[in-house]
Amino acid sequence: MKLTFRGTRGMIEERSDRHFMHSALEVEYRGRGVMIDCGEDWLGRLEEVRPKAILLTHAHPDHAFGLREGAPCPVWASAETWDKLADFPVAERRVIRPRELVEIRGILCEAFPVQHSIRAPAVGYRLTAGRSTVFYAPDLVYIQERKAALAGARLYIGDGACVAESMVRKEGDQLFGHTPVRTQLTWCAKFGVPRMIVTHCGGSIVADEKAMGEKIAAFARERGVEAEVAYDGMEMILR
Repeated sequence: MKLTFRGTRGMIEERSDRHFMHSALEVEYRGRGVMIDCGEDWLGRLEEVRPKAILLTHAHPDHAFGLREGAPCPVWASAETWDKLADFPVAERRVIRPRELVEIRGILCEAFPVQHSIRAPAVGYRLTAGRSTVFYAPDLVYIQERKAALAGARLYIGDGACVAESMVRKEGDQLFGHTPVRTQLTWCAKFGVPRMIVTHCGGSIVADEKAMGEKIAAFARERGVEAEVAYDGMEMILR
C-alpha cells in the first residue's frame, strides 16, 4: 500500500510550503488508487492528481468543495454527506454506508461514523490492501466504534487541528470540534496501533512545525507509539 499526502492543511488561513493544500490522501495498491477528500483548494486543480475514485469524509468546504463544479470520476460518500452536497454536479454518486465493507479499485474501505460536526456528519475510513490496514480520520472528536476501527491497524492518520489543547465544544448534548493529537496518541497506545501520522494541520503546526513536531514526538514516546507530522507530497509505503 502506497500513501501520498496530497494536502495536509486544515480549514485555516495559514499556509506554508509544506502545508499548502487542504488535506487529501491518495491510497494506492498495485497501481490503482483512490483519493480521500477534495477540499476547496482543489477546485480546478484535480487534473494534477487525475483521480479515478474519490472518497469523502464529510461535507465541510475543506473536504468536499473541490467538487463544486463536478468530478472526473465516481465519488463515494455517506448519505448524509450527499444530502449536504445535493447541488454539486457530481455525475457518478456512490453511497457508502456505515460498517459496510466496499472494495474500491482493489482497496477494501469501511466507513466508521466519527463525531466531529453537528451539521455535517463525518466518517473515518478503515482501509485495507494486501497485509496492511490503516485508519484515516482527519477531523474528529471521537470514533464511535473505536476498538473495531483500530483493531489490527498498522497506522492511524489523524486530526492535527490542535496538539495539546482541546478544541472540543458542546451544543446541547452533542460534542463537536477537534480532539488534540495527544489524546489520539492515547487511543493508539490503548488499541495497539504502533504509529500515528498527523494531517489536517492547524495553525500551530503550520506556523512552527519543528516545535510542534517535537512536542508530538514527545507525547508519542510517553505512550510507546511513533508519530510524525505529514507534509504536502509526503509518500510512504506499507508492506
